[in-house]
Amino acid sequence: MTPRQIFHDSDVDLGYRARWLSGRVAVYGVLLLWTLICLFPIYWTLTTSFKMAPDVMQGRLIPFVDFVPKWKGWESLGLSPRLIGQESTVREEFLKRFTNSTITALGSSALALVLGSMTAYGLSRFRYRFGFMRNPDISFFFLSQLILPPVVLALPFLVLYKQLDLLDTRIGLILLYTLTVLPIVIWIMRDQFQSIPVELEEAALVDGLSIWGAFLVIVLPIALPGMVAAFILSLVLTWNEYFFAALLTSTDAKTLPVMVASQTGSQGINWWAMAALSASAILPLIVIGIVLERFIIRGMAAGAVR
Repeated sequence: MTPRQIFHDSDVDLGYRARWLSGRVAVYGVLLLWTLICLFPIYWTLTTSFKMAPDVMQGRLIPFVDFVPKWKGWESLGLSPRLIGQESTVREEFLKRFTNSTITALGSSALALVLGSMTAYGLSRFRYRFGFMRNPDISFFFLSQLILPPVVLALPFLVLYKQLDLLDTRIGLILLYTLTVLPIVIWIMRDQFQSIPVELEEAALVDGLSIWGAFLVIVLPIALPGMVAAFILSLVLTWNEYFFAALLTSTDAKTLPVMVASQTGSQGINWWAMAALSASAILPLIVIGIVLERFIIRGMAAGAVR
């Protein structure tokens, strides 16, 4: 090999490395920019909970540079270090609303996951016929329930819950939230079960297991990541739901989103209290997302490659 060829090959290699490096920098730069855009609302909410009124109005963003952090927002909830050891009716109210949101979101998500998983398993393994409807039609029927705007259901549910004495109750919200997220769980879990080979269950049946036994021993562990992803999605949707919570509750079963919206009054918006409430509502979902991140990724990737 001549010296000219050596220099030419080295130039080609350097050019390739430069293009590869510039491409990686561009990709990571775009990802970093998108991450900052996605995380900015959370950052703004957290910093606003430590601002005074002038800091909020003037749009100051950087703590200890643009403004001095104060416990203004957290004091309005009785959660500041100065008030945490004292009795506070506001803190009791906040804890009550937080408990209501936790019970209704967890209860409805768990119930929707159980019912939706069984429905999706039946649709993926058996053939049904209701009139002109087959399995694909039934699946689409469940998903089509999401097309209906919630405001259309307001009056029927208000009248129905009044007759059943379910107004301002946790069980009423749990049942309603289960209905709202059930189509999503069915759609997600149907794809999960369809990605699992039927031969595994047939082998289990040959070994003496029943259909339920094959489902619990063979199918359920494989579909667990998808179930966790469906559960988290249901949890986020029910935790943040505001319309029905404001419509069907008044005092006993009121949830956190309703309490956050109540910070807007005739005197204006109490930004620091709203920010503290919003931060308290966001924190549990962030913790759950971090803890169950591996299940979310596996659940989203399941069925992508068959």
